[in-house]
Amino acid sequence: MNIGFIGLGIMGKPMAKNLIKAGYTTAVYDINKEAVEEMVSEGAKACSSIAEAVKDAQIIITMLPDSPQVEEVLLGEEGVSSNAGANTLVVDMSSIAPEVAIRVSEILRGKGIRMIDAPVSGGEPKAIEGTLAIMVGGEKKDFEEAKPIFDVLGSSALLVGDIGSGNICKLTNQVIVALNISALAEGLYLAKKAGADPEKVFNAIQGGLAGSAVMNAKAPMMLASNFTPGFKINLHIKDINNALLTAQSCEMPLPLTAMVMQLLQTVKLEGGGQSDHSALAKYYELISGATLSS
Repeated sequence: MNIGFIGLGIMGKPMAKNLIKAGYTTAVYDINKEAVEEMVSEGAKACSSIAEAVKDAQIIITMLPDSPQVEEVLLGEEGVSSNAGANTLVVDMSSIAPEVAIRVSEILRGKGIRMIDAPVSGGEPKAIEGTLAIMVGGEKKDFEEAKPIFDVLGSSALLVGDIGSGNICKLTNQVIVALNISALAEGLYLAKKAGADPEKVFNAIQGGLAGSAVMNAKAPMMLASNFTPGFKINLHIKDINNALLTAQSCEMPLPLTAMVMQLLQTVKLEGGGQSDHSALAKYYELISGATLSS
């Protein structure tokens, strides 16, 4: 099977590498030429345009920052809709607004191109490991066609519902993760300001009801003030913005999510936009005057 892979950022690059290691013929394209050249050394076919990347592909994977980039790549004059073969399957693994996924899918369908939305969770570490959680919206037969690829990229892949459902699921995930990270930071700073050792507190509570995958992944980063990005603050702001817009469209109040958005924006304004989203802890450092590290 020939795969056209578009988008070689922090997530897309390791995902494409895993597909190549699994034996898939993979043609890659990104506006970052250095990323494309790096993939050549991994066995990818370098492409200088979207048209070249999708010309011979049975499946096209896109891993892009947000809705506008997905629309441009899939629907633009030089994009997928004008260059992919009939009955090609587009697997958009970007995290975008659900309504955009639905609308783009309808336009592609009119040109004989199928599409499913399949955003992921797990950040760069799980992208490298090939253990992402993949949330899929679309037709069952299209999901089954893409399933062998999902098995390479993730430890789980679930068809949630119709097109757009994958991104609804991802937004739900991102709301819960953001609230967990902020609650974790708030709790650890409470421990610090009240006179306890936050690392010992973390060790004591991680096996209890408060324990979670978020705590295990993000508490050590907070304690070490190590905010090397696995998933950036800026990207989480994008996802939370899409969640708030989606909530507005279906008249669902999200009061806690709106509050966490303000925390994220504060960290961004303080220069933390490119930091890992565990840098939400910097908000509490700012308002408390304390640091978690000894």
